[in-house]
Amino acid sequence: MAFLLGFLIAFAIGVTGVGAGTVTAPLLILALGLPPEVAVGTALLFGFLVKVPAGAVYLLRRQVDARALLRLLLGGVPGVLLGSLLLTQLKGAKDLVLLLVGLTVVLSAGLGLWRGLKGVGRGRERPWLLPPAAFGIGLEVGFSSAGAGALGTLLLLHATRLSPQQVGGTDLLFGLVLALLGGGVHLAFGQVAPSLLLALASGGAARGPLAALFATRRPKE
Repeated sequence: MAFLLGFLIAFAIGVTGVGAGTVTAPLLILALGLPPEVAVGTALLFGFLVKVPAGAVYLLRRQVDARALLRLLLGGVPGVLLGSLLLTQLKGAKDLVLLLVGLTVVLSAGLGLWRGLKGVGRGRERPWLLPPAAFGIGLEVGFSSAGAGALGTLLLLHATRLSPQQVGGTDLLFGLVLALLGGGVHLAFGQVAPSLLLALASGGAARGPLAALFATRRPKE
């Protein structure tokens, strides 16, 4: 079951770009009955593992903006540590975790729709906005595992003039660091299921060849 979940989640990430944290933790809670803190810790480390190859590609292609990433981490690192520690102290926070994941999805979708309807493009840079906004994103990631992908991308689009490739690479590295730190906190408190994580990661790795085949079969625009 866990292998299949890992396969399907990783396949969805590769095809649709959906964030691992948004999908994994709710599934682990609802489908496998894991306690929320264990589900979030396992989801964070799973998200880290499945996104490492993509992060390496962005780095090799020099599509990561170091200054923007540093500003994000200045706020995001303390945020994710605080969010993870808060969840370790709250038992039975299932409904709250699921609520926060749902709100993250709604907020990111609403902001994306607003940008599309308004035709908002790259405006002036707002580097001062990155650390405080990243703190909120980090807090959300540490507590529910969701938010780094969609909200981080929207933040970079709003506050920087980076190219789409740089936005994707910078946000991915930001999410990788948050997932590793947040997952590390949960691991230190014994709130990760190692065997389940291994099964999920194995399923995620198995999705690679099929996703590549699927991509080559997609009709060209």
